[in-house]
Amino acid sequence: MTTKKGLKIATIGGGSSYTPELIEGFINRYEELPVKEIYLVDIEEGKEKLDIVGNLAKRMVKKAGLDIDIHLTLDRREAIKDADFVTTQFRVGQLDARIRDEKIPLRYGSIGQETTGAGGFAKAQRTIPVILDICKDIEELSPNAWLINFTNPSGIVTEAVVKHSNVKVAGLCNVPIGMVNDSADMLGVTPDRVYIDFVGINHLLWGRKIYLDGKDITDNFIEEVAAGKSSTMKNIPDLDWDPDFIRSLGMFPCSYLRYYYLTDEMLKEEQESAKLEGTRGEVVKKIEHELFDLYKKPDLDIKPPQLAERGGAHYSDAACSLINSIYNDKKDIQIVNVKNNGAISDLPDNVVIEANSIVGFKDIKPINIGSIPTRIKGLIQVVKAYEELTIEAAVTGDYDTALQALSVHPLIPSVTVAKKILNDIIKENKEYLPQYK
Repeated sequence: MTTKKGLKIATIGGGSSYTPELIEGFINRYEELPVKEIYLVDIEEGKEKLDIVGNLAKRMVKKAGLDIDIHLTLDRREAIKDADFVTTQFRVGQLDARIRDEKIPLRYGSIGQETTGAGGFAKAQRTIPVILDICKDIEELSPNAWLINFTNPSGIVTEAVVKHSNVKVAGLCNVPIGMVNDSADMLGVTPDRVYIDFVGINHLLWGRKIYLDGKDITDNFIEEVAAGKSSTMKNIPDLDWDPDFIRSLGMFPCSYLRYYYLTDEMLKEEQESAKLEGTRGEVVKKIEHELFDLYKKPDLDIKPPQLAERGGAHYSDAACSLINSIYNDKKDIQIVNVKNNGAISDLPDNVVIEANSIVGFKDIKPINIGSIPTRIKGLIQVVKAYEELTIEAAVTGDYDTALQALSVHPLIPSVTVAKKILNDIIKENKEYLPQYK
């Protein structure tokens, strides 16, 4: 895969506020990962942010004293041509679209979240046509490249690539990384001593077993969670779990499962927050404004600690770690969104799951999980059905399929509500949904 000149990385959505973390990740791994060129790509509307972030990236590389060329471009094909890895971290419609995704469901008494439920559906409809267009460029211009996707909803977007392209792809999410880090904090140890046996799909994930230094400590750990020693992502309200429920579940639920298990409380919290401080998207818009003001400072040449306030912290570092493992054929275990291929026997082989996987140069293989525990099986299968319908709707622009996708989702209370939400999504995203005639 490598060339005499070193590796070429193309980052689609290069003007993202997360890009400094990506650059830091490549700097930290330079001895193992000989990156020579990083192309940061964006669209015309994102040019100002691209210039700000790109100049910070150049200062970071200069401070590190490394021979890495940072290119800023609006020409996606130039960036993708002969790339070894393509990373995707773009947001179609930018933060204004996210805010709409959050507000539309709330109008009808439904959860408004950017990746889960109706908001995630809307984001997927805008994103899937674009990712598949990117894949056509990869197939033509860099057919051996790996696509590392952390554009949300990551599992759905990755599955669209698996089903509708010939590109080698792996999806990433910071939720499982956060769960490992949180577990380590709770136990007072470093994350490398903790191993979690994960089961599920993106943003619908459980820790089935928790190991410390190879010893199963699940029962004691669950007691800690039941006692309130749990945390959450920056973008999800930290509502307490019911202790009896956690004990009966016997597993460590990811933060996003609060939307399913504590729906009424989460909806109420969302509605109150939207009135007081705005939706999460509106809050993030303010955080981003502050971040870019920081990034502009000519004396800043490191990733600022304020970036950790964004909900997606650790995404980019995970991408660098994954790229390192693929390039160096490490055969280590990482948590990846990857094609099921029989790892979960209760799901189709061609869908994408989030699983501990063995990462190598040629492929990424999920570790066999077997059958899903009955207490979570139904929820996973229903949400996976929603995801499959969502992908089909995004590719075909078929209204009936879209309506079925929303109607089947557990967080949408009725067909009546699903139809109202769908009509608003199509109307308010008209310029981004050409597939809906």
